[in-house]
Amino acid sequence: MRSQWDCLLQNSGIWAGSFTQVSPQGTQLEDTPTIVSLTPSSDQRTMRQVVRRLKQPPEELVLEYSTLARGVLFLENGAFSQGALQYGPFSEFGAELGLIETHPDGTPGDRRLRIVHLFNKASELAQITLIREHREGTTPTSPPPLTVEALLGEWHGEAITVYPDWRTPTTMTSTLRLHRDGQNRLVQQLAFGTSGRSLTSSATINGAVLTFDQGTPPVQVVLLPGGASATSPTQIVSRQSFFLEAGWLLHPTLRQRLIRTYDSTGEWVSLTLVTERKVADSPA
Repeated sequence: MRSQWDCLLQNSGIWAGSFTQVSPQGTQLEDTPTIVSLTPSSDQRTMRQVVRRLKQPPEELVLEYSTLARGVLFLENGAFSQGALQYGPFSEFGAELGLIETHPDGTPGDRRLRIVHLFNKASELAQITLIREHREGTTPTSPPPLTVEALLGEWHGEAITVYPDWRTPTTMTSTLRLHRDGQNRLVQQLAFGTSGRSLTSSATINGAVLTFDQGTPPVQVVLLPGGASATSPTQIVSRQSFFLEAGWLLHPTLRQRLIRTYDSTGEWVSLTLVTERKVADSPA
Protein backbone atom coordinates (compact mmCIF):
# COMPACT_ATOMS: atom_id res chain seq x y z
CA MET A 1 0.00 0.00 0.00
CA ARG A 2 1.16 3.52 -0.75
CA SER A 3 2.34 5.68 2.13
CA GLN A 4 -0.04 8.36 3.37
CA TRP A 5 2.21 11.01 1.82
CA ASP A 6 2.16 9.26 -1.57
CA CYS A 7 -1.64 9.12 -1.35
CA LEU A 8 -1.68 12.88 -0.72
CA LEU A 9 0.41 13.37 -3.87
CA GLN A 10 -2.46 11.90 -5.91
CA ASN A 11 -4.16 15.27 -5.32
CA SER A 12 -1.28 17.38 -6.67
CA GLY A 13 -2.24 20.05 -9.20
CA ILE A 14 -4.33 23.16 -9.59
CA TRP A 15 -8.04 22.68 -8.98
CA ALA A 16 -10.66 25.22 -10.09
CA GLY A 17 -14.15 25.06 -8.68
CA SER A 18 -16.44 26.52 -6.06
CA PHE A 19 -17.37 26.30 -2.39
CA THR A 20 -21.17 26.04 -2.10
CA GLN A 21 -22.74 26.64 1.32
CA VAL A 22 -25.91 24.56 1.84
CA SER A 23 -28.37 24.53 4.74
CA PRO A 24 -29.30 21.24 6.47
CA GLN A 25 -32.58 21.45 4.53
CA GLY A 26 -30.71 21.44 1.19
CA THR A 27 -31.10 25.15 0.38
CA GLN A 28 -28.13 26.73 -1.38
CA LEU A 29 -26.99 29.77 0.62
CA GLU A 30 -23.84 31.00 -1.13
CA ASP A 31 -21.50 29.93 -3.94
CA THR A 32 -17.90 31.19 -4.09
CA PRO A 33 -15.53 30.43 -7.02
CA THR A 34 -12.19 29.05 -5.83
CA ILE A 35 -8.77 27.92 -7.02
CA VAL A 36 -6.87 25.41 -4.89
CA SER A 37 -3.28 24.52 -5.72
CA LEU A 38 -1.36 21.60 -4.22
CA THR A 39 2.30 21.86 -5.26
CA PRO A 40 4.92 19.43 -3.96
CA SER A 41 8.55 20.50 -3.63
CA SER A 42 11.11 19.16 -6.11
CA ASP A 43 11.92 16.25 -3.79
CA GLN A 44 8.18 15.74 -3.04
CA ARG A 45 8.81 15.93 0.70
CA THR A 46 6.96 19.20 1.30
CA MET A 47 3.55 20.34 0.08
CA ARG A 48 2.52 23.95 -0.55
CA GLN A 49 -1.24 24.43 -0.50
CA VAL A 50 -2.87 27.68 -1.58
CA VAL A 51 -6.63 28.26 -1.34
CA ARG A 52 -7.93 31.33 -3.19
CA ARG A 53 -11.54 32.42 -2.75
CA LEU A 54 -12.40 34.59 -5.74
CA LYS A 55 -14.80 37.00 -4.10
CA GLN A 56 -14.59 40.71 -3.28
CA PRO A 57 -12.17 41.22 -1.74
CA PRO A 58 -10.35 37.98 -2.65
CA GLU A 59 -9.10 35.78 0.18
CA GLU A 60 -5.99 33.59 0.17
CA LEU A 61 -4.84 30.93 2.59
CA VAL A 62 -1.31 29.50 2.26
CA LEU A 63 -0.16 26.34 4.04
CA GLU A 64 3.15 24.48 3.86
CA TYR A 65 3.63 21.11 5.51
CA SER A 66 5.82 18.02 5.40
CA THR A 67 3.76 15.79 7.71
CA LEU A 68 0.07 15.07 8.05
CA ALA A 69 -2.08 15.82 11.09
CA ARG A 70 -3.44 12.93 13.14
CA GLY A 71 -6.99 13.77 12.08
CA VAL A 72 -6.20 13.08 8.40
CA LEU A 73 -6.32 9.75 6.55
CA PHE A 74 -5.93 8.97 2.84
CA LEU A 75 -6.93 6.04 0.67
CA GLU A 76 -4.64 4.82 -2.13
CA ASN A 77 -6.58 6.59 -4.88
CA GLY A 78 -6.21 9.96 -3.10
CA ALA A 79 -9.62 10.05 -1.37
CA PHE A 80 -9.24 11.47 2.12
CA SER A 81 -10.89 12.81 5.24
CA GLN A 82 -9.74 15.33 7.80
CA GLY A 83 -11.45 16.49 10.96
CA ALA A 84 -11.78 16.14 14.69
CA LEU A 85 -10.28 13.08 16.37
CA GLN A 86 -12.87 13.27 19.14
CA TYR A 87 -16.44 14.50 19.31
CA GLY A 88 -17.28 16.45 22.44
CA PRO A 89 -20.53 18.13 23.47
CA PHE A 90 -20.84 21.91 23.86
CA SER A 91 -18.25 22.67 21.16
CA GLU A 92 -18.31 23.06 17.40
CA PHE A 93 -17.49 19.88 15.53
CA GLY A 94 -16.87 19.01 11.91
CA ALA A 95 -15.06 16.98 9.28
CA GLU A 96 -14.24 17.09 5.57
CA LEU A 97 -14.59 14.13 3.21
CA GLY A 98 -12.85 14.29 -0.18
CA LEU A 99 -13.34 12.06 -3.23
CA ILE A 100 -11.28 12.03 -6.42
CA GLU A 101 -12.12 10.61 -9.83
CA THR A 102 -9.96 7.59 -10.66
CA HIS A 103 -9.17 6.24 -14.13
CA PRO A 104 -9.47 2.47 -14.79
CA ASP A 105 -5.67 2.15 -14.63
CA GLY A 106 -5.68 3.61 -11.12
CA THR A 107 -4.27 7.04 -12.01
CA PRO A 108 -6.06 10.13 -10.65
CA GLY A 109 -8.60 11.83 -12.89
CA ASP A 110 -9.52 15.46 -13.41
CA ARG A 111 -12.42 15.87 -10.96
CA ARG A 112 -12.67 16.10 -7.18
CA LEU A 113 -15.65 16.42 -4.86
CA ARG A 114 -15.42 17.39 -1.20
CA ILE A 115 -18.07 17.79 1.48
CA VAL A 116 -17.69 19.47 4.88
CA HIS A 117 -20.18 18.77 7.69
CA LEU A 118 -20.30 21.39 10.45
CA PHE A 119 -22.17 20.99 13.75
CA ASN A 120 -22.86 23.83 16.18
CA LYS A 121 -22.26 23.87 19.96
CA ALA A 122 -25.64 22.22 20.49
CA SER A 123 -24.38 19.29 18.34
CA GLU A 124 -26.93 20.11 15.62
CA LEU A 125 -26.03 19.95 11.94
CA ALA A 126 -25.58 23.63 11.10
CA GLN A 127 -24.16 23.73 7.57
CA ILE A 128 -22.89 21.64 4.68
CA THR A 129 -20.21 22.87 2.28
CA LEU A 130 -20.13 21.25 -1.15
CA ILE A 131 -16.84 21.69 -3.05
CA ARG A 132 -16.78 20.71 -6.74
CA GLU A 133 -13.46 20.97 -8.55
CA HIS A 134 -11.75 20.15 -11.85
CA ARG A 135 -8.13 20.38 -12.87
CA GLU A 136 -7.26 23.77 -14.31
CA GLY A 137 -7.01 23.54 -18.08
CA THR A 138 -9.60 20.78 -18.41
CA THR A 139 -13.22 21.19 -19.43
CA PRO A 140 -15.42 20.97 -16.34
CA THR A 141 -18.06 18.26 -16.46
CA SER A 142 -20.53 17.80 -13.67
CA PRO A 143 -23.35 15.29 -13.24
CA PRO A 144 -26.83 16.76 -12.70
CA PRO A 145 -28.21 17.23 -9.19
CA LEU A 146 -28.69 13.89 -7.47
CA THR A 147 -32.23 12.51 -7.42
CA VAL A 148 -33.91 9.58 -5.72
CA GLU A 149 -34.62 8.04 -9.13
CA ALA A 150 -30.90 7.98 -9.97
CA LEU A 151 -30.23 5.88 -6.85
CA LEU A 152 -32.98 3.29 -7.29
CA GLY A 153 -31.85 -0.22 -8.17
CA GLU A 154 -29.25 -2.76 -7.08
CA TRP A 155 -25.64 -1.73 -6.46
CA HIS A 156 -22.67 -4.04 -5.90
CA GLY A 157 -19.91 -2.46 -3.85
CA GLU A 158 -16.30 -2.95 -2.86
CA ALA A 159 -15.25 -1.29 0.40
CA ILE A 160 -11.82 -0.68 1.88
CA THR A 161 -11.48 0.59 5.45
CA VAL A 162 -8.40 2.30 6.89
CA TYR A 163 -7.81 3.13 10.53
CA PRO A 164 -6.19 6.03 12.42
CA ASP A 165 -4.28 3.55 14.59
CA TRP A 166 -2.51 2.21 11.44
CA ARG A 167 -3.79 -1.35 11.71
CA THR A 168 -4.02 -3.34 8.47
CA PRO A 169 -6.79 -2.09 6.14
CA THR A 170 -9.80 -4.36 5.71
CA THR A 171 -11.92 -5.03 2.64
CA MET A 172 -15.50 -6.17 2.16
CA THR A 173 -18.10 -6.53 -0.57
CA SER A 174 -21.65 -5.22 -0.27
CA THR A 175 -25.00 -5.32 -2.03
CA LEU A 176 -27.29 -2.30 -1.77
CA ARG A 177 -30.89 -2.35 -2.99
CA LEU A 178 -33.00 0.82 -3.06
CA HIS A 179 -36.66 1.01 -4.04
CA ARG A 180 -39.66 3.23 -3.42
CA ASP A 181 -42.49 2.25 -1.11
CA GLY A 182 -45.24 4.51 -2.34
CA GLN A 183 -44.55 8.09 -3.36
CA ASN A 184 -42.77 9.42 -0.27
CA ARG A 185 -40.89 6.46 1.19
CA LEU A 186 -37.53 4.93 0.24
CA VAL A 187 -36.53 1.43 1.37
CA GLN A 188 -32.85 0.47 1.65
CA GLN A 189 -31.55 -3.09 2.01
CA LEU A 190 -27.82 -3.49 2.63
CA ALA A 191 -26.04 -6.87 2.75
CA PHE A 192 -22.37 -7.39 3.64
CA GLY A 193 -19.98 -9.90 2.10
CA THR A 194 -21.00 -13.56 2.07
CA SER A 195 -22.10 -13.69 5.70
CA GLY A 196 -25.74 -13.18 4.87
CA ARG A 197 -25.89 -10.31 7.38
CA SER A 198 -28.17 -7.54 6.14
CA LEU A 199 -29.85 -4.37 7.34
CA THR A 200 -33.15 -2.90 6.18
CA SER A 201 -34.14 0.72 6.79
CA SER A 202 -36.48 3.25 5.26
CA ALA A 203 -36.54 7.00 4.76
CA THR A 204 -39.12 9.70 4.28
CA ILE A 205 -38.60 11.59 1.01
CA ASN A 206 -39.06 15.35 1.43
CA GLY A 207 -37.74 17.07 -1.69
CA ALA A 208 -33.95 16.81 -1.64
CA VAL A 209 -33.81 15.44 1.92
CA LEU A 210 -34.16 11.76 2.84
CA THR A 211 -34.74 11.17 6.56
CA PHE A 212 -34.06 7.73 8.03
CA ASP A 213 -36.16 8.17 11.14
CA GLN A 214 -36.17 4.72 12.80
CA GLY A 215 -33.11 5.47 14.94
CA THR A 216 -32.20 8.10 17.51
CA PRO A 217 -31.10 10.53 16.34
CA PRO A 218 -32.48 10.44 12.78
CA VAL A 219 -29.97 10.22 9.96
CA GLN A 220 -30.55 12.36 6.89
CA VAL A 221 -29.24 12.30 3.34
CA VAL A 222 -29.18 15.65 1.53
CA LEU A 223 -29.20 15.30 -2.28
CA LEU A 224 -26.93 17.93 -3.80
CA PRO A 225 -25.79 19.35 -7.15
CA GLY A 226 -23.12 17.52 -9.14
CA GLY A 227 -24.39 14.06 -8.24
CA ALA A 228 -23.35 14.59 -4.62
CA SER A 229 -24.97 13.61 -1.33
CA ALA A 230 -24.19 14.42 2.30
CA THR A 231 -25.22 11.97 5.03
CA SER A 232 -25.07 12.63 8.77
CA PRO A 233 -27.17 12.63 11.93
CA THR A 234 -29.39 15.67 12.30
CA GLN A 235 -27.96 16.00 15.81
CA ILE A 236 -25.11 14.09 17.46
CA VAL A 237 -26.11 12.36 20.70
CA SER A 238 -23.49 11.73 23.38
CA ARG A 239 -22.56 8.07 23.97
CA GLN A 240 -24.00 6.99 20.62
CA SER A 241 -21.89 6.01 17.61
CA PHE A 242 -22.39 7.94 14.37
CA PHE A 243 -20.94 8.46 10.92
CA LEU A 244 -20.51 11.20 8.33
CA GLU A 245 -20.66 10.35 4.64
CA ALA A 246 -19.99 11.98 1.27
CA GLY A 247 -21.49 10.34 -1.81
CA TRP A 248 -20.76 11.02 -5.48
CA LEU A 249 -22.60 9.62 -8.49
CA LEU A 250 -19.83 10.06 -11.07
CA HIS A 251 -21.77 8.28 -13.82
CA PRO A 252 -25.30 6.77 -13.89
CA THR A 253 -23.87 3.34 -12.95
CA LEU A 254 -20.85 4.33 -10.82
CA ARG A 255 -20.95 5.82 -7.32
CA GLN A 256 -18.37 6.43 -4.62
CA ARG A 257 -19.10 6.89 -0.91
CA LEU A 258 -16.63 7.93 1.79
CA ILE A 259 -17.62 7.24 5.41
CA ARG A 260 -15.96 8.63 8.57
CA THR A 261 -17.09 6.67 11.64
CA TYR A 262 -17.06 7.60 15.35
CA ASP A 263 -17.71 5.14 18.18
CA SER A 264 -19.96 5.55 21.24
CA THR A 265 -17.19 7.37 23.15
CA GLY A 266 -16.99 9.99 20.37
CA GLU A 267 -13.61 8.73 19.13
CA TRP A 268 -12.87 8.62 15.39
CA VAL A 269 -12.28 4.95 14.55
CA SER A 270 -12.24 4.41 10.77
CA LEU A 271 -12.53 5.73 7.23
CA THR A 272 -14.20 3.63 4.53
CA LEU A 273 -14.25 4.12 0.75
CA VAL A 274 -17.05 2.27 -1.05
CA THR A 275 -17.07 1.99 -4.84
CA GLU A 276 -20.48 0.85 -6.09
CA ARG A 277 -21.67 -0.15 -9.55
CA LYS A 278 -25.32 -0.43 -10.52
CA VAL A 279 -26.16 -3.90 -11.82
CA ALA A 280 -29.96 -3.64 -12.07
CA ASP A 281 -32.65 -1.00 -12.09
CA SER A 282 -35.40 -0.98 -9.50
CA PRO A 283 -38.51 -2.97 -10.48
CA ALA A 284 -41.32 -0.76 -11.72
